[in-house]
Amino acid sequence: MSRMSSNQPSINDVARLAGVSLGTVSNVLNHPDIVKDSTAKNVRRAIEQLGFVRNDAARQLKAGNSRAIGLVVLDSSNPFFAELAKGVESSAAKNDFQVLLGNSGHDKKRERGYLRMFQEQRLSGILLSPVEDATKNISQLRDLGTKLVIVDQKISADLCCSVSVDDQFGGRLAAGHLIDQGRTKLAFVGGSLEIPQVAERLAGARAAVIDAGAAIGLRVLRARAQDVISGRLVGMDILKMPASERPDGIFAANDLLAVGLLQAFAVSGRINVPGEIAIIGYDDIDFAQSTVVPLSSIQQPAELLGSTALALLQDEINNPEHHKHQQVIFQPSLVVRASSLGKVARS
Repeated sequence: MSRMSSNQPSINDVARLAGVSLGTVSNVLNHPDIVKDSTAKNVRRAIEQLGFVRNDAARQLKAGNSRAIGLVVLDSSNPFFAELAKGVESSAAKNDFQVLLGNSGHDKKRERGYLRMFQEQRLSGILLSPVEDATKNISQLRDLGTKLVIVDQKISADLCCSVSVDDQFGGRLAAGHLIDQGRTKLAFVGGSLEIPQVAERLAGARAAVIDAGAAIGLRVLRARAQDVISGRLVGMDILKMPASERPDGIFAANDLLAVGLLQAFAVSGRINVPGEIAIIGYDDIDFAQSTVVPLSSIQQPAELLGSTALALLQDEINNPEHHKHQQVIFQPSLVVRASSLGKVARS
């Protein structure tokens, strides 16, 4: 019985399993219109069964010897991920690596497309900030021999390395700070709870409210996305509420949402920040201190996340036999500015 590659199935393996020639497999991959439907279906079935990934870079590179890595981020328009990428790229340059950047835009299909493309290019490894819980996708990538580090999400060290921030602790810090300022009607503004970071930050806020006792309330105001426009829309909804029902303290799941809230309140001229509503964001992006009311935030070390993730990936690339997966978790910190300072103004 012929032996198939344990890590990266080849086009020869596909041809043998499908019972066709190498030329037929090549035509299915590159010119499917000239192949009979039944034959093409048979070849695609073999490709799926083997987990074959075509090697577009085979003429130039040997598998695993590339001096390039892939980085897939959730949202390249978010300054947090720009800082994270900066940390990756600056460290990569010092080690003579190139970085190929992909932006999933919170889209699972686009994320899969980038991962497949990076596999096809036989990059040395991949850094991934996943759209959702990454556990389900990692096993398949690892089975194909892909060297991988998960960034900005905690994952078991049994699967691969990960670099993240303790988002539950960050959520506790944010809500606890609002409570310390005398806020009793809190709101959490965030996007989909399928994003693990959002869910963790909310869990931390809820824990802080429970610790504070029955006098503190917390409700969730869902945003359609994690951007400025979505924050502005939530702010407009808050403006429509009777004054007695409005929150007096808001924890936004990231700074972009917080900026949108600030914009909505400032344009309306009807809500004073922080007098009537205190606001705190998350990430402490560069322009948080330059907003119309300087924004309090939970700071996480984005650039350090990126450089640490690259170091872990390079260790696995350079020392595959001795590499041990690590779960690195950084602690966030509270940065207080004008948007949350002072006791609530009661009428």
